Amino acid sequence: MFRFLKRTFLYLRCMIDEKLLAYLEEIVTPERVERFKVILEERTKYITVAIEDVFQRHNMSAVIRSCEVFGIQDAHVIENRNAKCLDEEISMGAQNWVDIHEYKDTSSCIDSLRKNGYKIIATTPHNDSCYLDDFELDSKTALFFGTEKDGLSQEVIESADGYLKVPMVGFTESLNISVSAAIVLQSLTNKLKNSNLDWKLTEEEKLEKRLDWSKKSIKSIDAILKRYSEKG
Repeated sequence: MFRFLKRTFLYLRCMIDEKLLAYLEEIVTPERVERFKVILEERTKYITVAIEDVFQRHNMSAVIRSCEVFGIQDAHVIENRNAKCLDEEISMGAQNWVDIHEYKDTSSCIDSLRKNGYKIIATTPHNDSCYLDDFELDSKTALFFGTEKDGLSQEVIESADGYLKVPMVGFTESLNISVSAAIVLQSLTNKLKNSNLDWKLTEEEKLEKRLDWSKKSIKSIDAILKRYSEKG
């Protein structure tokens, strides 16, 4: 009986969300609604990004922007030491369209990702075991990027299921984190979309994001939601 009631509740909640979505999409312009649908067809959670203790806020913001540009829906931000503050001039509002999950320590982020079926991949210039062009996307993948100066923590390096290196032929040992993330994401999302993997969002996830994005597109959303709830 409990399971039946739970399923019924979830079904009714979904129906309520669809009614609310239809209500809000009458307020948002048709062009914007259509744009949401087109973009969501290119969104993925198959690849996700984790950013560990990035000190420079413009670098963190640029990584979030790259996630949005290349269709990565989730970004995970670990703040063991540094206070997060996105630079809106760099992120260009990307934080409105990417779901940012925050953690106070690295282990909780790794544990959460593993529970959700992700393989932990450490991006590092110090391990030659796998170069970007040779990387195989065979399961849900969480790409970890570290600080500008020190790279990833030893905890990530030791916990990783695999490693990824961007090949370089110059004197400089490593790339800026934001540049590295953009290169890696462009390469892997292109590879992902040319594969037979089930990488797209589910219909339920698309519905959830259309609702979320519609709310974020309406300036007087609080008043509108109140009016909607009063209508019953």
